[in-house]
Amino acid sequence: MRSRYSAYALGMVEYIIATTHPNNPDASIALSDWQKAIGNFAKTTYFQGLKITEFADGEEEAFVTFEATLSDGIMREKSRFLKVEGKWLYESGVFS
Repeated sequence: MRSRYSAYALGMVEYIIATTHPNNPDASIALSDWQKAIGNFAKTTYFQGLKITEFADGEEEAFVTFEATLSDGIMREKSRFLKVEGKWLYESGVFS
């Protein structure tokens, strides 16, 4: 989670794509559109801080609840990650 937050803050589009699970709905849109959307979000957002409020992990599935302080407010999400070939990939998230 922390690495993805940092990647968004630094505009590392390819890292975000590489750490997203194929089941994520964003993975089904045209790659160039997805790249533009990530890049635009990164360029227009000021990332002020990340607070992990809850973490639960297992062998193949993990959940991270966080609060990200962004230029347009606080984003709260419970993220689901799945382990694929030894790598944790962001599968989905529920905003609260």
